[in-house]
Amino acid sequence: MPPRAVAPYGTWQSPVSASMVASAGTSRGTLEELRLTRQAAYWVEIRPEEGGRSALIRWTAARGAQSLLLPEYSACSRLHEYGGGSLVVTETAQFFVNFRDQRMYRLDPGRSPYPITPEPDEPASLRYADGEITPDGRHIVAVREQHRGETVVNDLALISTTGEAVPRSLLEGHDFFAFPRLHPNGKLLAWTTWDHPNMPWQGSRLWVAGLESDGRLSQPHRIAGGDEESIFQPSWSPDGRLHFVSDRSGWWNLYALDSDGSACLLLPIEAEVGLPQWGLGFSRYVFLPGGEIACLITREGMDELCLLSPNGRRVEWLPTGLTCCYPPQLRWDGTHLWMIGGSPSLPQSIVRFDVERRQPQVVHCSITLGLDAQDVSRPEHFTFKSAGGRLAHAFYYPPRSRRFRAPIHDTPPLLVASHGGPTSAAHSFLLLWIQYWTSRGLAVVDVNYGGSSGYGRGFRDLLRGQWGVVDVEDCVQAAVALANQGRADGNRLIIRGGSAGGFTTLSALAFFRVFSAAASYYGVADLELLARDTHKFEAHYLDWLIGPYPQAKALYRARSPIHHLDRFLTPVILFQGEDDRVVPPSQAEALAAALSARRIPHLLMKFAGEGHGFRNADNLRRCYQAELSFYSRILGFPMADALDPIPVLHLDPM
Repeated sequence: MPPRAVAPYGTWQSPVSASMVASAGTSRGTLEELRLTRQAAYWVEIRPEEGGRSALIRWTAARGAQSLLLPEYSACSRLHEYGGGSLVVTETAQFFVNFRDQRMYRLDPGRSPYPITPEPDEPASLRYADGEITPDGRHIVAVREQHRGETVVNDLALISTTGEAVPRSLLEGHDFFAFPRLHPNGKLLAWTTWDHPNMPWQGSRLWVAGLESDGRLSQPHRIAGGDEESIFQPSWSPDGRLHFVSDRSGWWNLYALDSDGSACLLLPIEAEVGLPQWGLGFSRYVFLPGGEIACLITREGMDELCLLSPNGRRVEWLPTGLTCCYPPQLRWDGTHLWMIGGSPSLPQSIVRFDVERRQPQVVHCSITLGLDAQDVSRPEHFTFKSAGGRLAHAFYYPPRSRRFRAPIHDTPPLLVASHGGPTSAAHSFLLLWIQYWTSRGLAVVDVNYGGSSGYGRGFRDLLRGQWGVVDVEDCVQAAVALANQGRADGNRLIIRGGSAGGFTTLSALAFFRVFSAAASYYGVADLELLARDTHKFEAHYLDWLIGPYPQAKALYRARSPIHHLDRFLTPVILFQGEDDRVVPPSQAEALAAALSARRIPHLLMKFAGEGHGFRNADNLRRCYQAELSFYSRILGFPMADALDPIPVLHLDPM
């Protein structure tokens, strides 16, 4: 290999183009909704090059991966706005929720899909998700969301698999429902609920009731949970024992219900089986023959797979080679374990694990890379001291290139990434949006600030009433720590984030003098606007993150970046979807107007047809090219990419 050329950080030619990043979709990847039968595997693949359409894929050993739906169909539920749980599959038919009208469709071999739920009075006003088919195959029990003008009602519904009967409500009376799971004999149903102001990871409840032959629920009774206990993924073992995940110990651990109604802790461990339920249809454990349980566990920000004996006394850790299994879709087909996951050298993929031989096989990869291993930066789990001496966590990615190296004694610009949620976490599989920066000579630190998942309930609760404080301090201190260690140039620090991460980004600019440039993707600028104008799922999330509104109105204003623009000195680029229902475009527009009034360099880019989280490949490509051009102009390093400079307001002459 020829010697590497010497070039300043940020100026390296990169094999990772903006088009490649766009093809990989959002930071969470493009693969979702893994389901299995004895003969086939099914999943949903988000296709940015098709406008973000969610294609339904079937894989068999004989024929490989095949797309099942014509382009006019997209398998994507909008329940809770974030969706998930859009698929139900059997050996003979597949059922999916179609994005455009939110009706549930049935797909039989040799036939076009046809709806089995009625056409609503208003488009997409009836939504379905997280379904499970009854043992006799006649019905699907699912979560339903009914939009009646300004009112949104959630319930459990019983849906005919042939569409011959109108769906009927099984149970109402709670703000939210999830995980309807049937006993193997079909005569018992377990499910979870939560009510405002709780989110499911703050307080939720587990219920069981009899499911009568006429479709009624009888004698519903609470099994576990409460306002200070989070329940995740109830499941029945093949012998009819109810299992569930609870964080009552301070960690999301796995429990089984004994015959006397008490809960038996199967694996006491300071690690997480559960995770924040931002979507539906998740699975982090499955039952194997002989009573063994395969279980995904998160420790130090990384996922591991283990086999657990029925009584929990024996644990074996399995060599999957994966470090991140997201979205959580652990499944069992009768002979193999399947999951969606990746590693620092493997993008998000469909992976099949041979339990007998202890061997993983990559069945399908979300993207074809063709990258040299020497161009790929690997994450280092990084724990550091933040404000008040508390510990926070992050993944640090150093610049890496097989063709370039920096001059001696040079230090790289650092891009601080603040994940969304904010109750979420940074992922450790190979993410092209990170490699886009590191292969150009920038370092990246992906911060798991206080409030992130994967480190126990105590760490999640650090954000209670402290959003805009703890997360911001941790992102700032991650940058400062790396600069102090000589791993980043303290004069060239950048911060970026989307949604809640965008709020953290904008707050860092309002309250600290650390960063030289920033990018906010559909970020929150005005907490009051968010409190007054958001969807049902998050309608009271801010009660926990900030305080009840309007009682805590003064605190909302004090924490909102829009009210502190006199402190803004940092140039910022703003990206916003015009159809965003979670963070309305009015927030970015108000921020841009205020920045313009103060003549702060900035740029607002709005995209028609995009909601909360961009899905269109062309839009994603434009975002990454614009972001790179913006940083190049603000920090003063020449780009190796042949891109036209973007016009920056109050930086360029008018």
